[in-house]
Amino acid sequence: MTIKFLYGIADYHKLITGGYFYADRTGHVATLEDAGDQLLFLRPRRFGKSLVLSMLENYYDVARAEDFEALFGHLNIGKNPTPRHNQYFVMRWDFSMVASHGDIKAIESALHDHINACMRSFVSRYRERLPQAVEFKADNGLVAFRSAVDAVARTPYKLYLLIDEYDNFANEVMAAQMKGQDRYAELVHGEGILKTVFKNVKGLSAGQGLDKVFITGVSPVVMSDISSGYNVVKDISLRQEYHDLCGFHESEVADALEKIGAQCRLAENDLTEALFMMRTFYNGYRFGYGDGPLLYNPTLALYFLDEYLRDCAYPRKILDSNLAMDRNRIEYIASLPHGNELITKALDPTDPPLIGELADRFGVKDMLTATKDQPFLGSLMVYLGILTITGQDDMDRLILGIPNLVIRRLYVERIRDAILPEYEDREVSRRATYHFYASGDVAPLCDFIESRYWKVLDNRDYRWADELAVKMAFLVVLFSDTHYIMDSETAIDKGYADLSMIIRPDKRQFKLLDHLLEFKYLSLKDLKLTSEAIRAMDREEIKALPLVRGELDTANTQLARYRTDLEAAYGGKLRLHTHAVVGVGFERLVWESETGGLPGLGES
Repeated sequence: MTIKFLYGIADYHKLITGGYFYADRTGHVATLEDAGDQLLFLRPRRFGKSLVLSMLENYYDVARAEDFEALFGHLNIGKNPTPRHNQYFVMRWDFSMVASHGDIKAIESALHDHINACMRSFVSRYRERLPQAVEFKADNGLVAFRSAVDAVARTPYKLYLLIDEYDNFANEVMAAQMKGQDRYAELVHGEGILKTVFKNVKGLSAGQGLDKVFITGVSPVVMSDISSGYNVVKDISLRQEYHDLCGFHESEVADALEKIGAQCRLAENDLTEALFMMRTFYNGYRFGYGDGPLLYNPTLALYFLDEYLRDCAYPRKILDSNLAMDRNRIEYIASLPHGNELITKALDPTDPPLIGELADRFGVKDMLTATKDQPFLGSLMVYLGILTITGQDDMDRLILGIPNLVIRRLYVERIRDAILPEYEDREVSRRATYHFYASGDVAPLCDFIESRYWKVLDNRDYRWADELAVKMAFLVVLFSDTHYIMDSETAIDKGYADLSMIIRPDKRQFKLLDHLLEFKYLSLKDLKLTSEAIRAMDREEIKALPLVRGELDTANTQLARYRTDLEAAYGGKLRLHTHAVVGVGFERLVWESETGGLPGLGES
């Protein structure tokens, strides 16, 4: 059986009638009916929320009753449908289509225009079923909304309202105005338009004909800020039974790869490597407190699968450019109190962020005035999809971590842009990096970090403490998911390597080396030396210092153990070079490198 993928189109009808790949989530319909009449479901952007709404729209739409068997008969819900299928007029709003620029009047006008456009589409679809005309007012979309609800109430059916990306334009306003909150406050507080819209939704749900509401969005921030106007919604985002309402299970990804393998005539080993690649770059999401299987980002997975099917080879770019703007979310977090500190902790798995619980009700004011130990910022990063829950510590706190390498890349790029914004620095860094990739020679890289990177940290106060400073420097400068599977604190048997760079399976034909790096740090105070004194010493003199020598020996011992484990795992295809690096203050770097167990490459 052939397989094909519909990438980037959240149209359930087109997906099913066109015979495209679909991970069946219709089994959740019955439990969603029982969960409540006004539901809020939050997931990161581009995570499949719109397709869920499209599925619900097709399931409940009275105008599509004749299509039910074709659309659902072969799926879970089709085998045991609920009595409510095809029993609703369905209205859909999409707030991502509302422009967020201009003053508050312009935003209000854009929202009214959008609601009016949705009402015209609604009337067009149900013209033959509506017993009376719907009244429109050009500058007030809520007039048509109320009129449409009244018209539906005069039929044997009720209305189901679907609101997609409820917080989209409000989030854009919030992010664009990080210091002053005037426009955002006018949207959500007092008689702000967004609060007014949801007050109308609430009012029309009180026996007026609006029976069910399903809302999607990214975070609870906006809903919290309008809560006094809409305090009837039930947030199901963290409930374990809806953990996989969006996202793919690994078994579903593996099944799709098997079908691609059959069409492309790929070997079983090729498919095993492809699944490993996808797991490393796209898997890792957990929503809520359960310990169930991790989920794949569906948009990224479909991007890879579609490209893999077309070319029978991996895509050159692992990050779908449609998700590249998520880096703006990290930039926004960095602008908030304690944001930079949290980003740094996220990149250090040895000291990850910890929160007592995921906050589900917090507004902008909470984030701007939060103390460091409050959970708001970490929770927001989970909702945005740039952190996820990786476990619990022995004090029952939630451990947060970066879900996968695609998201790690966004962190690294954000730091790289902040620390090395100049073209000249980027070019020198690039040359040193490619030289290292191919030769294993660390010298140009260390020269660059000493002469440029440390200086920028000093000037911009981007310092991190101890060994993390050294590790961060190398991670930021060396990061490449085009050539490598890169990981910091890679678990190897019972230890953790600081930075591993294993060549991507599809890149082994190029002149690249595998690398494993271990970092140590000594302060000038440890060595009882001044900055001037350490700068005056050559590297061999620094390496001869007893404390430095001891750290190098410790790192080399660790690397030797890691090498054995990696070579056992990868076999003869591994071209592994190991590097023990010691940072001395924020002034100097010394290292020792080995290749194939033979010491001496690039020592200094």
